[in-house]
Amino acid sequence: MAERSLRGMSIGAKSLESDDNVDFAARSDVAYVCPKGHRTILPFSQDAEIPEEWECRCGLTAHREGERDQEADEITKPTRTHWDMLLERRNEDELKELLKKRIKMHHEGWIPDYE
Repeated sequence: MAERSLRGMSIGAKSLESDDNVDFAARSDVAYVCPKGHRTILPFSQDAEIPEEWECRCGLTAHREGERDQEADEITKPTRTHWDMLLERRNEDELKELLKKRIKMHHEGWIPDYE
């Protein structure tokens, strides 16, 4: 009986069609860059109206990469750290006093431990 059994492939596992004689739509790849530096490349039909903005995976708005972005890369501001932003609002003596107050509140139980 085993000699007469047919072997084949499971239905739906592979397509028996090929891509021969298939004309794909003309496409163009467009790159978008968000303020965090994430770069996303999306394929668009050449007939499609390409948007200037796209939502990045991080949730920010990404803009089309182009000559404008290359110019912006040349003139960049130094990155501000959290410490720089704190020093814009308070001086170091005020920050030391706030730190002492927060540590005291933590030891007295006003601020719960986050574990």
